[in-house]
Amino acid sequence: MFVQNQAEELIKAVTYVKEHLAEQVEKLAAEVIKAFKNGNKVILMGNGGSAGDAQHIAAEFVGRFKKERPSLPALALNTNTSTLTAIGNDYSYDVVFSRQIDGFAKEGDVVIGISTSGNSKNVYLALALAKRKGCITAGFLGKDGGTIKEVCDIPLTVAVKDTPHIQACHIFMGHCMCDLVDQAY
Repeated sequence: MFVQNQAEELIKAVTYVKEHLAEQVEKLAAEVIKAFKNGNKVILMGNGGSAGDAQHIAAEFVGRFKKERPSLPALALNTNTSTLTAIGNDYSYDVVFSRQIDGFAKEGDVVIGISTSGNSKNVYLALALAKRKGCITAGFLGKDGGTIKEVCDIPLTVAVKDTPHIQACHIFMGHCMCDLVDQAY
């Protein structure tokens, strides 16, 4: 009974994505395709499980998703432990991503922050800086989108309360985006 109830709740969350976010996912995919075709890159970031999702999506672009195509420039800012710990130690954990955005992001890049709460300060600060630098900013968010939605050109807010279901929807939206990018190649 527990698994059946959880499955029903997940179906509701995915249905929310289908009914409220499908157009936004396609809009983000179009921006990613444009960035890649213009010689730009995709930068992703998140904390905890969202860090895993950021790394996963970046790998789909650099490697491949469903079909053979050229490797596409994408990176997850949460994967370099030396950089993370040096910035966290020398500055603050709040700036572990914005400091990297300062060094890596350029106008025309797409920067995607992933936060189930929508309130991760380090993701917020990085997206705010990316926006000022002329990047397209997007957020894979949860609940009410939190403060991060304010700095996103494309906020993708899964408006449910259960963090695992938000995360499942984030990776689903990421896979849809990767599939649309594959189709463009």
